[in-house]
Formats: sequence, structure tokens, C-alpha cells
Amino acid sequence: MAAGTTECPHITNVLNGINTGIEFVKKYKSVISWNVHRSQTSRPTKRRKLAAPTCGTCNIHLSRPFACLHCSYAGCWSDHHVVKHLRDTGHDFCVDPKSGYIFCSACDDFVYEARLEETYLTTVVTAEEKQTRFQVGKKPRETFKPWMPTPKEVSALEGAETISCQRRRGLINLGQTCFMNVVLQCLVHNPLLRNYFLSDKHNCRQCKLENCTSCEMDKLFTEIYSDDAIPYGPNTFLATTWKASAELSGYAQQDAHEFFISALNQIHSTSRGFTNVSCNCIVHSTFAGQLQSDVKCERCANVTSTVDPMLDISLELKGKGGEVASAENTLGACLRRFTQPEKLGPKEYSCGKCGKAAHEASKRLSILKLPPVLSFQFKRFEHKTNDKSSARKIDAAIRFPASLNMAPFTTLGMKETEKENSGSAVSYPGPEAMYEYDLFAVINHEGQINNGHYTNFARFQDEWYRFDDDKVTHSGLGACLNSAAYMCFYVKRHLDYKPYVTPTYVLMRENEAAREKELEKEKEAARMKEVEDDLLAML
Repeated sequence: MAAGTTECPHITNVLNGINTGIEFVKKYKSVISWNVHRSQTSRPTKRRKLAAPTCGTCNIHLSRPFACLHCSYAGCWSDHHVVKHLRDTGHDFCVDPKSGYIFCSACDDFVYEARLEETYLTTVVTAEEKQTRFQVGKKPRETFKPWMPTPKEVSALEGAETISCQRRRGLINLGQTCFMNVVLQCLVHNPLLRNYFLSDKHNCRQCKLENCTSCEMDKLFTEIYSDDAIPYGPNTFLATTWKASAELSGYAQQDAHEFFISALNQIHSTSRGFTNVSCNCIVHSTFAGQLQSDVKCERCANVTSTVDPMLDISLELKGKGGEVASAENTLGACLRRFTQPEKLGPKEYSCGKCGKAAHEASKRLSILKLPPVLSFQFKRFEHKTNDKSSARKIDAAIRFPASLNMAPFTTLGMKETEKENSGSAVSYPGPEAMYEYDLFAVINHEGQINNGHYTNFARFQDEWYRFDDDKVTHSGLGACLNSAAYMCFYVKRHLDYKPYVTPTYVLMRENEAAREKELEKEKEAARMKEVEDDLLAML
């Protein structure tokens, strides 16, 4: 769908009309709100069959209908029934409720109108605020307040250069560095990292650290979001990685997952104010969660729980029998295997309650705290037990969804499932939005271990792209879901926050400003005292 680059006179005339403009915007808002309500409605435990909208011409069910902005007609775009309806009835406009894009029949194209873009964003946010069931202290979701620049900010923005915010740029292979390129593309398309680095939270020009990976990330975002469309060679990022991680140095083939973990550790260690305990740097704020391990003594039913931090989850492709079952080649099945109880040997656990080594004990993992971004790695590479130098790749296809609900794999969710097994109906605690994730990037590995190649898919807004080093091609969700995934990245649909609370970074900025004022006052007082002392000495 190509949006028109020039202003549409037909929609301008409608919006400028006193009565027509009000009715048009009212209809536009109602269609957008309906779509938000349809997509945000939380799913019940027992699924109900909800009636999907149908095309007014061919009566097929529509996952993405186009709505006429003059009547109640909804039709399909693929067979051009909605376009035919506009021409037959003399109506001018229809809208895609998901994106808000408007098609003009007279222009025979999608058209752009700045006033409607703002209306679309405001309508979506308002509808989501009503639908999202965040309840903290019996308060609804906090109302969104748009940013209004102060006079000081307006003067600072005068003369500022506007850059593209929709850049997709390939990365040059510097010699078997496809493992690095795919990870960097996934980090660039991570919405939380993007917002952090594009908001100048780490400025490489002001940083005094040597071999700083956070500086390299800042440079990478600057290059990706520049006006230069020529593929970029991240040679300084590679050199910094070699200096920070000796095991990744050289031009030998490396594992993308190992580079991913190494990059996160290096960004963490070069972030401002990082700590080794309860760190709130960008890496831990984005990827860090908590795994809970419960060991149960089968003799006395005593449960010992331990909590460990996690940055990603590595999933086995094989079941207990050591074989890969095609029916279980799904992300959900891998997560169920990851969280199912496993028997421990007699010497692996000693019960603190019994006082003796337990002959029978079971261990079960669950996710205690879900991170904003979930990273999954499928263990496709395995080493033979009798020969560590040889390894083979598991080429089994893995099915993974575009949207993921993690409630059944959380510590709280498993407790509710146990209640269901005892006869009670399962109902996960908290709003459904706490557990819902959307896919935004996938790393693929093609070939074998010694002669393989990495590529990746990444989502920008609602469009999917395939990255093969310096080559970037427009793709689709279907191609991504059918690819041979090695790593998958999911972002929370709704980020957790405390409503009606001033963010900590705002408080820190205000405290720093107040401290600077106090220092200025102290300096001024010291200077005045020196002047007084000099005057007294002259008398």
C-alpha cells in the first residue's frame, strides 16, 4: 500500500466543511476504536467463538476488514470489493482500521492527512486506556498526556536537523561476521533499546570510557537512522568486541547466541551507574527476568525454592527419549518441556526437613518475573558425548507464534494450574496484558555448523523485512513464521508501570538540577566572602 505523497483535495474539502468534517471524523474515530476494542479484548480461559466481520460482497470472514467511511459496509481489499463498493455507491473514502490509512476513490490511492494522523494516535491511546485492565490501588490506567514543548525546548529545537525515523539499512559482512550482523539488527529493532539510544541516554561524544560497547551502540543507531542508504560496516563494533571478548576474536565462524550474550554483558558493564546487584541499566531493564527453581522432596513434600536471574531462555528441541518429535516442534511445547518437573538422582539433593538424602526428588523451573523483552534460543547445535570436538546441527522445523501468552509458564500461573487440576477453574492472577508478547525479530541459521550462514527477520511497525548482511528485502509475517528459527525475540504488548508516579529519571534529573543550583549558590557565597575579605584588608 503506497501512501500518496501529495495532499488529497477531496479529503481536505470534507474536513474543512463544518458539518461534513465533524461527521467524517466521528465515523473515523468509531472505526478505529472498534478495532482497538476487538484486538484488546482479553481472552477468556475457555475460548468463545466470536463472530468475525465479513465482506459485504463475498461474505468471507475478514481478519483485516476495510470499512467505508460513509455507510456501514465492510469489505475485503484483496479482491477489491471495497473499492468496487466505493465506485458503485459514489462514496469517496474507506479506511483500514488497524493502520488508520485512508483510501480515496477519486485519487485511486491511499492518501495522507496530518490532522487525521493525530486523530488516529489519540483515538488508539484513548481506546486502549479504557480497555487495558491495569488496576493499581483501584485506579484505572493513567491518562496519556502528550508532550508539549516548553519555550526553552522550542528555542533549542529551532534550526535542528530532522532525520529519518524509518530507516532499514544493511550491514556489511566483514569476514564471516553474519553472526554479529543479525544480532545487531535485532538490537536495532528492539523498541526499548531504540528509544533509549535515540533519546541520547548514552552519548558517545561525552563518554570517557575506552572500548565502550555502549558508545558503539550509540554510533550504530546514529548510522542506521542517518540519511545514508549505503550498507554500513560496523568495523569499530567488531574491534571493540574482539578487545572485550577474546573468545570471539578472529575471523572464524562464531555462534550468534554467544555474541548476543557477550554484547549484553558489555553494554551492561559500560552503562552509566551499572551495578552487579539489582542493576537498572538498559540491558537489565529490557531483558532481565527471574527463574524460580522448586525442588520437592517426594518423601515429606518439602519444597525448596531458589531464584536466579536470567537474560534469555535456552530451549531443548529433544524430548526425554532424545528424539525430536514433529508434533512437539513448537515454541509452546519447548516451554512446557522447560517447565515440567524432572526427577533428580539420589545424590543430587538432600532434604533439609528429612535430614537425610532424599531417594526421590523432583525439580521444576518456572518464570517468577517476566522481562519486557523475552529472548529464546533453540538448542540446534549439540556435541556428541564421546567426542567433544565434533558437533551436529538439529535441522528440525520449529513453529512459533506471532503472539505469545506466557501465563501458563509463570510461577503464579503454575500454582493456578495446580488448583485447576484439583477441580477449580483456572484463572491467572492480574490482567491478561501482563502475560502477552508480540514477535518483533527472528534469527535464522542456514546450512551446517562449519559452513552455515545467519540471516534474520525484523518488524518495523506492522511491516516485516528480511536482512541478509547488506541486503534488505521487504517480506511478510508468513515468511518469518515459516523460517528456520534459531533465536526469537518477543516484546511485551503493554509495559508495566506504576500509574500516577513521577518516573525515577525525572526525579534524578530534578535532583541534579537542584544540586547544581546549590553548588552555584555556595560558589557565589564563597566569591562574595573573598571580595569582602579583600575590602577589609585594604582598610
